[in-house]
Amino acid sequence: MTTAELETIAAAAGFDAVGVAPAMRAPHAEAFHEWLGKGFHASMGWLAREPERRCRPELVLPGARSVIALAMNYYMPDPPPAEDNATRGKIARYAHGRDYHNLISKRLRMFDHALAAEGGRQRYFVDSDPLLERDFAVLAGIAWHGKSTLALHPKLGTCFLLAAVITTIEIEAGVPMRDHCGNCTRCIDACPTAAIVAPHQVDARRCISYWTIEHEGPLPDWIRPLLGDRIFGCDDCLDACPWNRFATASREASFAVRPASRWPLRNYLRLDEAAFGKLFEGSPIRRAGRQGFLRNVCTALGNAGNPADLTALEIACLDDDAIVAEHAAWAAARIRLKVV
Repeated sequence: MTTAELETIAAAAGFDAVGVAPAMRAPHAEAFHEWLGKGFHASMGWLAREPERRCRPELVLPGARSVIALAMNYYMPDPPPAEDNATRGKIARYAHGRDYHNLISKRLRMFDHALAAEGGRQRYFVDSDPLLERDFAVLAGIAWHGKSTLALHPKLGTCFLLAAVITTIEIEAGVPMRDHCGNCTRCIDACPTAAIVAPHQVDARRCISYWTIEHEGPLPDWIRPLLGDRIFGCDDCLDACPWNRFATASREASFAVRPASRWPLRNYLRLDEAAFGKLFEGSPIRRAGRQGFLRNVCTALGNAGNPADLTALEIACLDDDAIVAEHAAWAAARIRLKVV
């Protein structure tokens, strides 16, 4: 299969960039092992299971010869601010619309069908199989490694999702993209918790995205004030990146901002389990679960809320979920201190 044929399929499937990398051991394999050894993966134990499998495509698909790296733009401009004075929270931009996993997986089948017709065997995935996909995106020539650890593209900035197709067919590889970050450290300087401990190295134990999405259970006291008004993920290092000034709106309507992501924070506290599931059906926010999401909402209200939010928090103090109730009590106490 030629590069031109891959580009035709990628465009038809809604991808904004495509490239091919050899199915070699990932260049950052040793760095990944060291990162795990430092415990920077926090409680995300699955990252430490079969770590070498993440570095070697042939362990995912025996006989692998090539890795097709793909990027899909998810950027959507922020909607105009609400006219009321209600306290609202920040949600990572990729999570404003529908969940990308099913969307992209369906598009990857087009590559599988085309390559299978040429006798290839494939594994395709987006966050669903172990692979250091950013390494292969760089090798394929569609991105470079930013100091925030995010992949960057000269036209898409950081606002794109990566997917990969591993195939047994050998396809001509692209030219790796060089680093264009230069001396810039804006992403490192912008991190509200100093989680980017060195260029290209994030300690998840300090990362707001980890605490608001992956962490289960109560939030430690030290991280709560640092969350500010963030309730699902954090875009601070992305927003600081000067390459994002080139970002344009995605042509994929699924990434459009859903009204559910713009509710006043206190309104979320009315959601029981069924209502939470219905409101965020098909949304990445369901990953946090009701407990995790309302825990985050209460914390954000404690940081950014006002007396108008107290009634909702006082009701939430009686929530059947002990973690939600405890965070609501913490938030209410914080707001009362502000008005004394």
